[in-house]
Amino acid sequence: MADRNRQQGRRDFLKTTVATAAGWTIVRPSAVRGSQANSRLEIGVIGCGGRGRFVSRLFQQHTNTKVVALHDYFADRVQKLGDELAVDSAARFTDLDGYKRILDLKLDAVAVESPPYFHPEQAVAVLEAGKHLYLAKPIAVDVPGCLAIERAARAAGPSRHVLVDFQTRRDPLFREAAARVHRGDIGPAVLGHVYYHAGRLKPQAPEGTATARLRNWVFDKALSGDIIVEQNIHVIDVANWYLQAHPIAAQGTGGRKARVDVGDCWDHYVVTFSYPDGVLVDFSSTQFSKGFEDLRIRVYGSTGTVDSAYEGDVRLTGDAPWPGGSTKGLYASGTVGNIQDFHAAVTSGQALADTLGPSLQSNLTAILGRQAATSGRDVTWDEMMKGAERIEPKLQLPKDGPTSTA
Repeated sequence: MADRNRQQGRRDFLKTTVATAAGWTIVRPSAVRGSQANSRLEIGVIGCGGRGRFVSRLFQQHTNTKVVALHDYFADRVQKLGDELAVDSAARFTDLDGYKRILDLKLDAVAVESPPYFHPEQAVAVLEAGKHLYLAKPIAVDVPGCLAIERAARAAGPSRHVLVDFQTRRDPLFREAAARVHRGDIGPAVLGHVYYHAGRLKPQAPEGTATARLRNWVFDKALSGDIIVEQNIHVIDVANWYLQAHPIAAQGTGGRKARVDVGDCWDHYVVTFSYPDGVLVDFSSTQFSKGFEDLRIRVYGSTGTVDSAYEGDVRLTGDAPWPGGSTKGLYASGTVGNIQDFHAAVTSGQALADTLGPSLQSNLTAILGRQAATSGRDVTWDEMMKGAERIEPKLQLPKDGPTSTA
C-alpha cells in the first residue's frame, strides 16, 4: 500500500476532515425541549422482519410506548406483527411506498428497520415529515445514501432526535474501556486486531423469484451492503471509537467460497485499514463458520492492550490494567438502553448523545473496506468520497408481490 499521508497526525487529520462532506461530526445539543415528562410515545415501525419485531416489542416492554402503525413490503409480516401488538388494521401498510402512509399519521417517531438499501429514502422522509427517527444500522449501503441522511438530519435541526442503534456504544463496559483508551491507559495505539466471525444465516425463502430476493435481502449485496457493511460494521465502529478516527485508506480481499447457495454476498473478508499516525487495523470476517464464533476488537498500544468482545470479556491489560467484565446479552441490553434513551429524549427533553455522526463515520469505513476488497487495490478515503459510487438493486417486483409468501 502506498505511503501517502500515512504519518498524518491525528490532530491535523481531525481538523481537516471535520468539514468534509461526510458530516460525521454532528453534535446534538445537551438539552432539547420535548413533550411532558412521562407522556406516552406513539411510534410507527417500517420493516416488520426479525429486527423490526424485536425492536417493536422492546419499545412496548421497556418504555411507555405504543406502536400505532406498521409497514413492510410483505403483508404476512405486517399482519403477524400487527396482531401481536394489537395495531389497528387501518394502520397496517404494505408495498414499497406504503411507508409514506405512516408519515401522514399523527405520531411522534418512526423506527426504520427495513433492509439497509431502503434506509436513506425512508429516513429522509421521516425527518422531512417532522418525526423523530430511530434507525437501524447500517444507515446506508453506499456513500450517497449516507450523505443523504446526514443532509436530512442537518436540515431537520436539533428539534428532531436521531438515534442509530449500535449496542456497544450504549454498553457501560465498552464506554469505560473507550474512556480509558482515550485517556492514554494503553499508550499510543500501534495495531488493531478486529474480527467478526459468525455462522451462516438462514434463508427466508427458496431462491429464484424477485420476492424471494427481497425476503433474503441479508444475502443480497445491493440490498444489504454485503456482510462487511450490514453485520461487520459493529466491530468496525468500535475500532473507530477506540482510535477516535476513521481510516485514510484500505486494501483487502475476500470472496464466496463456503456459502454459495444463496444471494451474491461474500462469505469472508480480509482488510487492512490504515489510520492516522501510522496505525494499522487488521480486520477479518466470515459468515459461514462452524465451531467458532467471536466478535472482537483488540487494540495494541505501546503500554497495554484493550481486548473487547461483543459477547464476552471487555478489559485492559498492561501497565494500567482494568479487569472490566462480561458483556453477555449485549444484543438485547444495548438495544433496550438505546430505546430508553430515545424515549427519554423525545418525551422529556433529556440529552441524546450524537449517534448519527459516529455511525456515518463507521458506515463509510465499512464501505471503504468493501470497495478495497472488491476492487483488489488500495482505495483512499478521499477517493471513495469523491467517487460516491451508488448501488442500485434493480428490483423487479410483481404486482402481487406484497401478498406472496415465496
